[in-house]
Order: sequence, then structure tokens, then C-alpha cells
Amino acid sequence: MASGVSNGSAKSLPQWLRENGYDEEALARMSWRCKNLQSLDAGEASGVWEYLLNGVKIERRKLRHVVAKCPKVLTLSVDGKLVPTVQCLATLQSKPGEVAQAIAKFPQILFHSVEEKLCPLLAFFQTLGVSEKQLAKLLMVNPRLISYSIEAKFSQTVDFFVSLGIDKEGMIGKILTKEPYIMGYSIEKRLRPTAEFLKSQVGLQEADLRKVILNFPDILSRDVNKTLRPNLEFLRSCGFSNHQVRALVAGYPHVLIKSIKHCLEPRMKFLVEEMGRDKGEVINYPQFFHHGLKKSLEYRHKVLKQMNSSCSLSEMLDCNQKKFAMKFGLVAAV
Repeated sequence: MASGVSNGSAKSLPQWLRENGYDEEALARMSWRCKNLQSLDAGEASGVWEYLLNGVKIERRKLRHVVAKCPKVLTLSVDGKLVPTVQCLATLQSKPGEVAQAIAKFPQILFHSVEEKLCPLLAFFQTLGVSEKQLAKLLMVNPRLISYSIEAKFSQTVDFFVSLGIDKEGMIGKILTKEPYIMGYSIEKRLRPTAEFLKSQVGLQEADLRKVILNFPDILSRDVNKTLRPNLEFLRSCGFSNHQVRALVAGYPHVLIKSIKHCLEPRMKFLVEEMGRDKGEVINYPQFFHHGLKKSLEYRHKVLKQMNSSCSLSEMLDCNQKKFAMKFGLVAAV
């Protein structure tokens, strides 16, 4: 028994839970989430706890959160359910600790028959060009995938991408490996409204929309009204025309999801007021918004100003610090 973990064999379950750091409010929430928790034997719960803590190696702090969020895990049989499920998950992990991380993210994975789910999932994802190794990585990053229905969830999401003109073989697999969480979003409540916003409000043509989704699929998962629309309105308030906004988004889609206060606004202000450049220069180099303000923009602008040198934004920024130094003669080329 690990130090600090109470043996529940001679205690009531509430007493054992209190000794492991749960207060009365937490106990009430846990009892509401798992109706038969009070009838559970404290010794059995202790066995589950010790296996997850010492066998699976879930950090104690994270294990407390797992049990609070999903107290039903304490009702699972260690030998009958937990051990075979964890062993099956272990065949998917490529790095030590990934199974523990996956369980901490989505403890409900322990209730699914992973073995029965894996074969159909693998067959489905292989049709999309996702290899067994890639699927394993996807499940470790987003273990919730194991709970989704192929027909009700995966197939419909794939059909949505196909409706946008994205090739089913290869391209959709590429999207999933880049953004493992995209399968969890509602098509009608999130994915389709975002795609329609990018077409109707931003003005992206179908080819540009496909390119954006392929290279930056996470943009589809963002809320239109909370994130995309405010950013679009900010860009327009800067004086960019519809054509320029379209070019910015097509060139660097994350301009629609970056923080206005912490990213877009200070960079636009620095560009115009400190660098003395026309705002239109960012149209030719939208990645301007990707660069750090202190470490990149301010430093390089200061160097160029001291040298009385001028160049385009791409010449200034589209290289690492070493190449920048070599380009402007700060160090001798090797």
C-alpha cells in the first residue's frame, strides 16, 4: 500500500473517502453521480484506488479528480474489468504514461469494451487513410473517441467533410490527425455554422475554404459568435476591405481565433505606430500575427532601425533568429 493511501477494508466508504481528501460537498456530488456509491464496499474501492495509483501510475492529484468526476470507477472489478482494459490500452501507447493520461482525461474509457471497439474503429479509420499507429495516437490524445458511434457520429462527420469537397481518402484522415477533437463537435451546432460563416461572412471561396480546413482544421471547432465574428469585426475596424480580410484569413486562418486584446490589437498598433508601416503590408505576409511581439517584432525592428535598413515583413520575419542575424550581417555566414 502506497504511503498516504488509506486501506478501506475496515472502514465505511464515506470514512475512507474523507481520509483520501474528499469533503462533504464532494461526497454529496459523488453520491449524486453514482447512485449505488453508498452501497459500495470500502475495501473494494480501496483496491481500485491502489491499482489506478500504483498499477496504472495515475498521479494522486489527478486520481482524486478522476474519482470525483467519475466515482463509478470505484465500482469496477480490478481483475475482471480494469486490468484487461488497461492492458488493451497499453498496446496503443507509444510513450510511458499515455494510458494514465488518457484515463485522467476521460475515465469513462474504462467502461467501454476497448477490444470490441478497436477492430471496427480501425477498419473505419483505415478507409480514411489513418494507420493503426495514427489511430492509437488519436485515442491516446482524445480517448473520448472510443465512446462515439461509427454510424451516428463518425460517418456523419465524414459525410460533412465530403460535402465540402474534401477527398474522403487521405485528406479527411489528415484533418483528424491534426485535430483529434474535431469528431466530438456537433455538425449542426458547430461545424456547419462555422463553415457557412467562413463562406458567407468572410467570403472564402470553396477552394480556399478546403485549404483552410485541411491546414488549420481547429478553426472549424471555434464558436462563430464568441470568437470568429468579434475577430472579423476587429479586422474590419482596422480599415481592411472585404477583399483584404479574405486574403488575411486565407493566408493565416488563425487571425480569426487569436486574442484581440493580447495579439491582434498590440501587433497592429506596433506595426503602424512603432514600425511606421502601412497596415496593408500584412496582407502580403499574414503570418505577421504569428510572431511574438517582444522576442521577434520588437527585437528585429530595433536591429533594423539601428542599421537604418529597410525590408519587407516577410524578409524581416520569415526566418529564425540565426538566419536573421546572418541575413543582416550581425554574424558572419558559416
